[in-house]
Amino acid sequence: MKSKLNRKAPCPRRRDWRLAVGLVIAGYATAHADAPVDLARQVIVGEAEFEELVQTPYMPPVFGTQVYSGKKTTVLDLDDLPPVLNNNYRQALTKAPGLLLSEETTPLVSVGYRGLNPHRMQFTQVLKDGIPIHADPFGYPEAYYTPPLDTVDRLEFVRGGASLMYGPQPGGSLNYVTHRPRLDRPFSARTQHVLGSDNLYSTYTSMDGTSGRLGYYAYFNHRRTDGFRSANSDVALYTGSARLVLDAKTDSRWHLTYDGYGEEHGEPGGLAAAPGPGAVEYARDRTAATRPFDRFLLDRHFAALAWEKDFAEDSRATVTGWGGYYSRVSRRQTGGGFGVLATGQGNTIEDQRFFTQGLEGRVRHGWGWDENQHAFAAGAQAYHTASPRVDLRGASPVATSGTLLRDTDRSVLYTPVFAENRFVLGDLSITPGVRLENIWQGVRENVNVDKASRGTPLGDVRDHDFVPLGGLGLEYTLPRESTAYANLSQAYRPKLYTEAVPTSGGAVANQDLAPGQSWQADVGLRGRPLPFVHWDTSVFWMNFDDQLGTVGNTVQNIGRTVHRGWEASVELELVGLTDRLQGGEGRGGEQEFALHANVMWLHAEIESSANPALVGNTPAYAPGHLVRAGAVYRWLGRGKVAFTGTVVGEHNANESNAAAYAVPSYMTWDLTLEWKVWQDRLSVLGGVNNLLDERYFARVRPDGIDPAYGRNFYAGLMLAF
Repeated sequence: MKSKLNRKAPCPRRRDWRLAVGLVIAGYATAHADAPVDLARQVIVGEAEFEELVQTPYMPPVFGTQVYSGKKTTVLDLDDLPPVLNNNYRQALTKAPGLLLSEETTPLVSVGYRGLNPHRMQFTQVLKDGIPIHADPFGYPEAYYTPPLDTVDRLEFVRGGASLMYGPQPGGSLNYVTHRPRLDRPFSARTQHVLGSDNLYSTYTSMDGTSGRLGYYAYFNHRRTDGFRSANSDVALYTGSARLVLDAKTDSRWHLTYDGYGEEHGEPGGLAAAPGPGAVEYARDRTAATRPFDRFLLDRHFAALAWEKDFAEDSRATVTGWGGYYSRVSRRQTGGGFGVLATGQGNTIEDQRFFTQGLEGRVRHGWGWDENQHAFAAGAQAYHTASPRVDLRGASPVATSGTLLRDTDRSVLYTPVFAENRFVLGDLSITPGVRLENIWQGVRENVNVDKASRGTPLGDVRDHDFVPLGGLGLEYTLPRESTAYANLSQAYRPKLYTEAVPTSGGAVANQDLAPGQSWQADVGLRGRPLPFVHWDTSVFWMNFDDQLGTVGNTVQNIGRTVHRGWEASVELELVGLTDRLQGGEGRGGEQEFALHANVMWLHAEIESSANPALVGNTPAYAPGHLVRAGAVYRWLGRGKVAFTGTVVGEHNANESNAAAYAVPSYMTWDLTLEWKVWQDRLSVLGGVNNLLDERYFARVRPDGIDPAYGRNFYAGLMLAF
């Protein structure tokens, strides 16, 4: 049977010039808009507001329409570092304890949390400016798209308590907060061009400003590289965005944003850990490729419209609507195995589409009682995804169409309601919260050749899950700008599309599948007692029960893991320390030299399982320790130099703890710089990643070991107007 769709994956190269021209025209037009009359009331918003309220690397108790009091949070200000090029998350996460980066050399990102599987951040709620960006946060929670770090102002990470704010994943939330238009001038622009190892070329061009009532921000980003593998590790990425902001300086603001993204990369395949028939060994040649024809393509177009209203100094509301199209296409050669050269004469083509619409309203209101100022935050969301999927069998390793294997329609309707209230009793604040989750999920198979050959009925499932979540946060203000905090919260893991209706002909799903449930707790101390030092230390515990998996041919609730540990972080600015020792206020002045370090000690264990052989094992990607450290020199107005490192303890990439999936401990160091050579107009960028040329890997997939990049270089220029 031939597919009626016979769809060919879109190629991003066909759109790059149109996207670039469109962004330039939009930026030029908004920069020259007529300026109407000035409004009487002026409100400082955006990045300036954040800088005034946040003086430490964690969120304030109340910010925007959210309550963070009692939650463990981390704020990563990317402006503290030289520009993070080629989306190097090893550098971007240098001040983030507890987040494990499963490194790869594609544009895709995999970050794990306290021993949860990092693959495509599937256990973490991933957002861009508060809007979820997973392909589907429920039935297919994989973050194939992430915004380029060049456009990101900061990363906000909220630990387990984020389930009440954003729901539902147990791995917290990672929010990419992107740049807004600057308010102090009608036009500014910058462009940077970087060359590097393996024919890397990266360019990022942006323009922004505010003229009268209208502000604008637009960028275009392109990256390409051949990769370091012997074949099929090339990458080509094109992305851009345009944002218009109306009345940014007033108490009622509108934001209209469009994002376009397209990328294609090769998947060179995994390598073998040990010799064997047909094996391509990692120890012999870590640059070898085992899958010379596998390709991955992604296409995403999304728009969002947001309204922000400040009713008073302590009361705000936001309403955000978004929608768009997401396409994920993979073509993978048949044959092969773990670290074995693929030799099949055909391929499998997986074509998934996601059509998404969402609407969310949030409100935060300050209110007084007993001479204290409390804060109430609440909201509701309506989210819908329609997701057709087609699987084909190609007749050759490079086929882009073929015989239909499966045709499936999938959908999700999601309508949560949530509320929290911060009660302030002197130095103590108590924040109870509740979130009521409603998810309707549907999966209907139209065609399944495997099931037809076995006489198995096609899947057709319509499920509704109602999951109430609760949480409690405590925070106590101590002397010298220090705080004690504690948080206990619930989260859960909805079943995936492939768990609701397994695709293989002999597989079945239990009719009483329950969502995976977790309880998490953090207890800690943090503070900034002096301008040149801040710290955070806490212990944590997570119980993750009713996890879903497959035993034999049956999808069922299979087990429970418990994760315990300690996290700590500290940053010390030495110029400020010297100033304080000499009788000053302890501020760095024009030059700063900051040392930072953070650590996670983790003990994670599978305490029960439907497979008795797994009991007592360590979950996948749960190293006993993870340490990050670095030194950053900043000469304000001239440049920045950063030397950052990561140390990861040995762990395993599979719950069976099999030797083939073992990940040895490793340590990497990066050296990066940005230096202004002509006023604020021209800067030199450069760096050496993996400075000591550590030969390591941080990721093992079912097709084998995925080697990490060895020592590589880059250099370029940035021109500002």
